[in-house]
Amino acid sequence: MPLLLALIFSWFLPREPIVHPVIRPNVPVTSVEETPTTADALYAEIGLEGILSGSVFQAGFERMEKFGVTGNILAIADMTQPSTAKRLYVIDLEHKVLVMRTWVAHGQNTGELYSTAFSNKDGSHRSSLGLYRVGARIISPKHGPALLLEGLEKGINNNALSREVIMHAADYVSAGFIAQHGRLGRSWGCPAVSQEAMPRMIELLAEGGLLYVHGS
Repeated sequence: MPLLLALIFSWFLPREPIVHPVIRPNVPVTSVEETPTTADALYAEIGLEGILSGSVFQAGFERMEKFGVTGNILAIADMTQPSTAKRLYVIDLEHKVLVMRTWVAHGQNTGELYSTAFSNKDGSHRSSLGLYRVGARIISPKHGPALLLEGLEKGINNNALSREVIMHAADYVSAGFIAQHGRLGRSWGCPAVSQEAMPRMIELLAEGGLLYVHGS
């Protein structure tokens, strides 16, 4: 009798809901597009396509990452271009804009119209490649207002200070010199710019700007 009552009583107790397993259809996995690298994205945002080679910009940006240096302004001298081209690009990385583009000379023994030979040696009168940190504004006895350059790449440009490689203005960097000689004049290894461009270079690059000199 007690067993019968227990069975009858259990009949009226609430039962646990039956949970059926959820069977989901096979959903195909969609491929995710590769996210562009920071250099690629920055290159596109600045709008440099057709103005500066993407590989040259990437090389300069990768040098910054490699040496762990930061700066709002990056100047790139693309020495694969002839000296008659405005091959110096000054880029504001913070505001993502090309600030200016102008001429830059190469070293006397680096080549004539094109840059073909580079050196880190004192007395070579050749340009040095690689990444530089731009230092203080100075007054050169020969060239006037100029910028110190600290070469960051050992064996490539680290002798810049001892060689007195600076950014300075020169009369041989001008449209008139190009018209007369078919090329810019040449320095003793310094990235020389025009008299008109130098004040702006000082304003943009002094005390913390970066310069990347690219060559083949």
